[in-house]
Amino acid sequence: MKKRIAIFASGSGSNAQKIMEYFKYNDQIEVALVLSNNPDAYVLQRADNFEVPTHIFDRHAFYKTDEVVDVLERLHIDLVVLAGFLWLIPQNLLRKYPNKIINIHPALLPAYGGKGMYGDRVHQAILDAGDEESGITIHFVNEHFDEGEVIYQARFHIQPDDSLEVIKFKGQQLEHLHYPKIIENLLKKI
Repeated sequence: MKKRIAIFASGSGSNAQKIMEYFKYNDQIEVALVLSNNPDAYVLQRADNFEVPTHIFDRHAFYKTDEVVDVLERLHIDLVVLAGFLWLIPQNLLRKYPNKIINIHPALLPAYGGKGMYGDRVHQAILDAGDEESGITIHFVNEHFDEGEVIYQARFHIQPDDSLEVIKFKGQQLEHLHYPKIIENLLKKI
């Protein structure tokens, strides 16, 4: 029986696409579902391109009902993967999937983490601080933004003339390279 991944995303979904590409021909692991809180998110089109089912939910369904947990249970999801998902994960989901929900963050946590720190906001803060390095963090999800146990970090050097776009690109290259492999390694242990 294949191990099954559910990906949560709120936006474009470049990491979700890399994950779907990585597991497309895998005979042991599959992306079974892409979920989004944004009905206009481009990630839904990416999922459709890979013939991966999607589920859209709103704030009420996510925080006040078991709708999302029920969908994941029906599909026998083994690992929940956040890929640019911007909402805090509710207790019912954390209880159902202890140490089976992971996230990727575009900085070296604990630096530049927390509520409101995502995407270009993180990269701009790093640029403004004049840091000489940055990177990515893959971590377990808990009840706080970006505070779960770190699973993996990768770093890159920032040149003095690097722009926001260059820093973002360097980070995305690391995300796309490492996230699918870390997911695969975790699923081998489940």
